[in-house]
Amino acid sequence: MKRNENLLKQTQEMQDKISILRKELENQYVESSVAEGTIVVKVNGKQEIVDIQIDKKYLNPDDSKTLEDLIKTATNKAINESQEMVAKAMSKLANRSHTSTPSDLF
Repeated sequence: MKRNENLLKQTQEMQDKISILRKELENQYVESSVAEGTIVVKVNGKQEIVDIQIDKKYLNPDDSKTLEDLIKTATNKAINESQEMVAKAMSKLANRSHTSTPSDLF
């Protein structure tokens, strides 16, 4: 019975830490750029796009396809980097003892 109580307590502690980690990841960001920084996309740990910067020299109405491709590439790259950031933080959390805090992960 004591063992089950311990397991339940550990499970609750891990759930609490995951909840805290998710909140912290909302405020963690990655930026990705393409074409030597002409397009920059910023994504948070929830994989939400929070900012896109476009160098004005790419705002050519006669060539919107190039701009569209660059935005798509930068966005996908930023989302992938954000997913890697989250996976790394979750992996560290899984490998930590229950005495560490999620803020130790960054």
